[in-house]
Amino acid sequence: MRDAILSIRDRLDGFGVMLSGLCAVHCLASIVLVSVLGLGGEVLLSPKIHQFGLALAVLVGAVTLGIGALRHGLPGPLLIGLCGLLLMASALAVGHGVPEAVLTIAGVSLVATAHIRNLRHTC
Repeated sequence: MRDAILSIRDRLDGFGVMLSGLCAVHCLASIVLVSVLGLGGEVLLSPKIHQFGLALAVLVGAVTLGIGALRHGLPGPLLIGLCGLLLMASALAVGHGVPEAVLTIAGVSLVATAHIRNLRHTC
């Protein structure tokens, strides 16, 4: 049973790292494609895509980082992840553009770091 729980947590942490990376790529690709090439602005910069991705990232991050903190008792990954989630949430308040991308990329970087630290502290 313990191994099954650790396996699920590891998979969620891995999914969280992947989701954070996809979010960062989405932000950078959106800025480059829309600014430089003028392509896909209505799709890539759609608030619905960002809101859905953010909600999914927040959910996976909160659950996985919380489980990790309970399992290994170390607050570091949880605190780093919470800071990242707060940055990501604040990106929604600034509207679309460079400030939003900077806040989101900084947030997903912290969340990915927290997931990786969580994976390293598997008990």
